[in-house]
Amino acid sequence: MRKINIAIDGLSGCGKSSTAKVVAKALHYKFIDTGAMYRAVTLYFLQNKVDLMDEDAVEAALNQIYIDFLFNKESQKNETILNKQNVENEIRKMYISENVSAVSAVKAVRIAMVAQQQAMGEEKGVVMDGRDIGSVVFPDAELKVFMTASTEVRAKRRQKELAEKGEQVDLNEIMKNLESRDFQDSTREESPLVKVADAVEIDTSNLKFEDQVQKILDLANDRITEE
Repeated sequence: MRKINIAIDGLSGCGKSSTAKVVAKALHYKFIDTGAMYRAVTLYFLQNKVDLMDEDAVEAALNQIYIDFLFNKESQKNETILNKQNVENEIRKMYISENVSAVSAVKAVRIAMVAQQQAMGEEKGVVMDGRDIGSVVFPDAELKVFMTASTEVRAKRRQKELAEKGEQVDLNEIMKNLESRDFQDSTREESPLVKVADAVEIDTSNLKFEDQVQKILDLANDRITEE
């Protein structure tokens, strides 16, 4: 059976990563969380006080960043490794969310991450989620999906996710953060968030998680069996 690449783009907090993980597991594909990669870069930049306006400092920092993913058998989840250190919990915190769009908008950052992402997909059999996967990273992906959901639904999901990790954040604060990220992501000059013409749009506002997963699996199986 042939392997394909699956590109899942969409708004922050609409379930891209969690959906992509389950789709990848069901198909026995590799899952790449590009959002985690940008969050890891953001963490490194904040820890090392990298000035986003200083091109030399940004390039120097990027040359020191190596990102990988480790499958945790105990939690059955992929975890993000930054320079051999597990940063999975740290990169999900609110202060990273508040800074990641600005870091992601830097051209040098995107060029560096896209190069890593494209290398990961050369052998096919990859499910990758982000904001520019179908438009920039895998423009030739056999299946492209664009996921959306209302701001309130996305905020409630994010609030629940943070609460489960012990971080209590006001719903209005999360909604403002999501709206700000949506604006920054869709209006940035470098690789903006767009729905490409051949992407299938899925609104997850009123979908159960297993239903949105099944929709993508059905689409994937159609593509896999195409002549």
